[in-house]
Amino acid sequence: MTPDALLAALARLVPAMQERAIALDADEAFPEHDIQALRELGALTAPLPSRLGGYGAGTEAEGCELLVGLLRSLGQGNLAVGRLFEAHVNALQLIVAYGNPMQIERAAADVRDGHLFGVWVTDPAEHALVLDAGSLHGSKGPCSGGGYVTRALVTMLTAAGTRMAVVAVDRMVGIEPMRGVLQGMRASCNAVVRFDGIALDVDAVIGGPGDYLREPHLSAGAWRTTAVTLGGLDALVTAAKNQLARRGHQGAPLQQDRFGRMLIAQETARLWTVAAAQCAEAGETSIADRVAYVNLARIAVETACLDAMRLAQRALGLAAFLRPNPIERLLRDLAVYLRQPAPDAVLTEAALHAFSA
Repeated sequence: MTPDALLAALARLVPAMQERAIALDADEAFPEHDIQALRELGALTAPLPSRLGGYGAGTEAEGCELLVGLLRSLGQGNLAVGRLFEAHVNALQLIVAYGNPMQIERAAADVRDGHLFGVWVTDPAEHALVLDAGSLHGSKGPCSGGGYVTRALVTMLTAAGTRMAVVAVDRMVGIEPMRGVLQGMRASCNAVVRFDGIALDVDAVIGGPGDYLREPHLSAGAWRTTAVTLGGLDALVTAAKNQLARRGHQGAPLQQDRFGRMLIAQETARLWTVAAAQCAEAGETSIADRVAYVNLARIAVETACLDAMRLAQRALGLAAFLRPNPIERLLRDLAVYLRQPAPDAVLTEAALHAFSA
């Protein structure tokens, strides 16, 4: 299957994904059907470098356009599925960037066997994950896909500093689902995962101390999140348009004004996302320039989404807050997914970089 054929096949799945998203959200259930569909399409192998049978979507500059399309379509279908797939891409990107040839080949073999990768880097308030005397102790959480992801790239504290490792999920001691906690993104199935007493093979450790925090991968890769968010915004705009039309409000000047502004927000988000992806993946500018541009894109897309969410609420009134209206779920999922770390810091850092240029 060519990259274009993969995108077309995924686009055809979006309506069914949107239908399933309603029940998945209500039940806080993992989107197994959608992930299986991605396996069958070959989307899980798309991030692998071309030499390993993939399209380099996230690991090679040539795969940038494909990855934008994949993430956007998945966000349009279900933001939770987009979140899980983006983490899969992120894990493989870090392994390809910092792993040795044996580790990269092993990860590629796992992906070809159908494994879903995740990135679990958040430590709970107590019992952070540490590597001591060759064994893991502590927890990670919240972890997207906890109990369903089968390969997890985790960060851990060591005597030399923060390190990364790839852990097989079946070696974990315990999984505590975080049900009834999150307002949105419920189908991403967050959990606290315990690793106490698990022996870690030396060849499972990826890269050196501090590599996870190394730029540009830490910050410039945030464009992938904006691409998923853009898909969620696409779904919101389309749903608002359809509902306004069904009410016969397309001729109302105030509704035209609101919907027109939603279209402006959507196009603003698209332009920033595409430009940020090209800037981050092409590697033609300095690391500092790439990080600063993606940081600006993060804030621009967040602002566009918040504007569109407010306009949808104003346009549809109470209906936007009533289940099972799909807009009610989209608003919750977007509100949660937009809460990426340190938005004020990334904006001021980008501004400072521009002042110093």
